[in-house]
Amino acid sequence: MHIIWVLLIGLIVGALAKLVMPGKDPGGVIITIALGIAGSFVADLIGRSAGWYQPNEGAGFIASIVGAVVLLVGYRAIVSRRVAR
Repeated sequence: MHIIWVLLIGLIVGALAKLVMPGKDPGGVIITIALGIAGSFVADLIGRSAGWYQPNEGAGFIASIVGAVVLLVGYRAIVSRRVAR
């Protein structure tokens, strides 16, 4: 059940990350949502490692948005460098 919760939060977070970081995305909406899901997983992993969350707790909503925005910045940097070549 925990994985399903992280996926649902990730879908919402991906959409919000796109709103926080407007601009042209090379991958479109699907990639942004996938990055939101990955950001939610990253925030969950980092939060558990740092001791911020208990074993039955998921990542917080704000932490998931921050994780998704960080991944979106990295994705844009990598893809824009490939396109420029």
